Amino acid sequence: MSEPHLQAQNLHLWRGDRHVLRGVCLSVAAGECLLVTGSNGTGKTSLLRTLSGLMYPEEGRIAWRGRSIRDDLHAYHSDLAYIGHEPPLKSDLTARENLHYWIGIRWAVSPAEIDNALERVGAHEWSDRPVRTLSAGQKRRVALAGLTLMMSVPLWLLDEPTTNLDKEGQQLVGTLIEEHLEQGGLAVAAIHHELSVRTTAVRRLELARE
Repeated sequence: MSEPHLQAQNLHLWRGDRHVLRGVCLSVAAGECLLVTGSNGTGKTSLLRTLSGLMYPEEGRIAWRGRSIRDDLHAYHSDLAYIGHEPPLKSDLTARENLHYWIGIRWAVSPAEIDNALERVGAHEWSDRPVRTLSAGQKRRVALAGLTLMMSVPLWLLDEPTTNLDKEGQQLVGTLIEEHLEQGGLAVAAIHHELSVRTTAVRRLELARE
């Protein structure tokens, strides 16, 4: 299998009559992090959803490991962890139950591994409470616990991963990304606030409103 490598060439995306992405190009290799910046409405979320295969560009090509993601979307998604602006959690399930089903649908995960992940991100205290009773910051930490369980997934796509987090939580996000890169993973993160990732393998892509 070829090395993890994400490429996008000349992406154009419209939403209605609005030209959201205009010829976007990017390349991210193993061990690299790309931070996508830009003011509100410049298409950061649309770009991540397009890179994830959830939205189809009208023009352009996205390649993973040298092949178009459309050649085998299932295989691409097996290599991908995508966390959108809203954490992918079911409100009536507890934090622990959410991780059991969210991660467990992809591979077996033990109760001990779930407990360790919740402890790592400071979410163990409320792990048995229904998610609907949690604050936005607590929900974000549960989502980060899921991310720690997906360290082996090579490609991370993260939309505003520090939203609703305190300073400690924001630093945790940077640490998790650093560990992921050290293990040969790669990440693309859309950010509105500065993200602290202590590595030289960080580049930026700024989207501008036309």
